Amino acid sequence: MSYCPGVDKAELRRWAKMVRSGLDIPELSGRMVAHLAEFLPERGLKHILLYSAFGSEPDPSGLQELYPGVYYLPRVDGQGLHIHPLPCPLARHKYGFLEPLPEAPTANAGVLQAVLVPGLVFDRKGHRIGYGQGFYDRFLNRLPKVVSIGMVPQVLVVEGIPADAWDIAVQYLATETGVLRLAPHL
Repeated sequence: MSYCPGVDKAELRRWAKMVRSGLDIPELSGRMVAHLAEFLPERGLKHILLYSAFGSEPDPSGLQELYPGVYYLPRVDGQGLHIHPLPCPLARHKYGFLEPLPEAPTANAGVLQAVLVPGLVFDRKGHRIGYGQGFYDRFLNRLPKVVSIGMVPQVLVVEGIPADAWDIAVQYLATETGVLRLAPHL
């Protein structure tokens, strides 16, 4: 099956999971991280929110070894994300990824300069399909000046995906081929 424009989010999510399951994600993640390690210092971005990859998501954690930034990790709490500076104690979330313990020190999200955003598939306008909970859309809506960067294999960058009014598009995509600036959003 290949991607066909006009399919709904559920079908697109299934397609992206199937495609991603056949990729060498550790190798692609390493290439994405190497491009980010060049991109971030060129723009003076030091305070970076990572995400904890799970399943077949591209893993941004190797960035800490390549670029001496200040790193943070989110913790899901209700409908929002709390920010914790790394290193901090971690526990496994019910969905399988690692996240900071509730008692770990927190940081004000306003210190962030860049947010790495997970997603199953992204389009060339920066819209994404995630797992449908909206955590990153709500979070990015509160931080209009942060640089948002989706991490995605190039094969999962498509021409267009369905977007709702509350979806927040990312400004850049980090793929194994480089970091791509997306068209400004109107």
